Parts: sequence; structure tokens; C-alpha cells
Amino acid sequence: MPIYEFAPDRIQPLTKTAFTAMQLHERRDLQRLLRENIEVIAPDTLVIAEEYGEWDESRRRIDLLGIDRDANLVVIELKRTEDGGHMELQAIRYAAMVSTMTFDQAVDGYERYMRQIGREDADARAMLLAFLGWDEPDHDQFAQEVRSSSPPPNSRWN
Repeated sequence: MPIYEFAPDRIQPLTKTAFTAMQLHERRDLQRLLRENIEVIAPDTLVIAEEYGEWDESRRRIDLLGIDRDANLVVIELKRTEDGGHMELQAIRYAAMVSTMTFDQAVDGYERYMRQIGREDADARAMLLAFLGWDEPDHDQFAQEVRSSSPPPNSRWN
């Protein structure tokens, strides 16, 4: 399905292209751009980790891990392939893996993420509490649900 650009004097279809033709890479480009503009696919979400894999005996990593304003975790898995490469199964697996995450574990992951992006001076706990609108952690309300929010599995910009 084409996507159109609307201007005051015309409607024009955008040219289809592929990530490879645009020399875009999954991690270096797509993941970075979405990390910095997460509202495009997950409005009211705060990215708290990138390449998150804090579980025993697993090399699996969540591309981006976020939290929404209702304190639910958001798993964001990116694929450049036409079919998504079983992205839905991977998202279910990752959702199960983070479903027991505590507020303190989220703060630890967010602190690592802040250091990773060069914000060593950031107070991850205070920022997370502020984002959620909490004065203190509400452990009963934290991470009651885990959802997936990923761009469509398509290697083309339409």
C-alpha cells in the first residue's frame, strides 16, 4: 500500500525503497532512530534499556525495552526482513522473560542505559519515578503487563 505526501497543491506517492538500498542497518540506524524517537511506534513510552539481556544463561537480548505511563513494560523488537523472522514469537518469549522484572531491576537497567548513552550524571530512579508520576515506587502497580510495540516487519519504506 503506497504512502502519500500531501502538499498544498498536490498529492504525491512516495517512492518505495528498501533498507538495504538506503544503506540502513538494523542496530546502527533503525534502532538508534527509534530509540531517540520512540513515540513514532510507542507513544507515552520511555526507553529504559537497549540490548537488554539481564537473565541467567541466555544470550538473548531485547532490542529496546521501555515502560509506558501505566508502568507496563514494553518490548520493542526490530526486524528488517520482509516476513519479520518470527518476531511475534520472539516478542512473546521476551515478554515472558521480563514479566517478573521489579522496579529496582528496571532502575538498574535504566542506569546502565543512561551510562551507555553518555548520561552518567542522570538519576535514573528519579527520572523513572517522574515519568510514572510517582513519589515512591508502587511495587503492586509496576509491570503488571508486558506488551510488544514494534514497527511492521517490512524491509521497505513505503
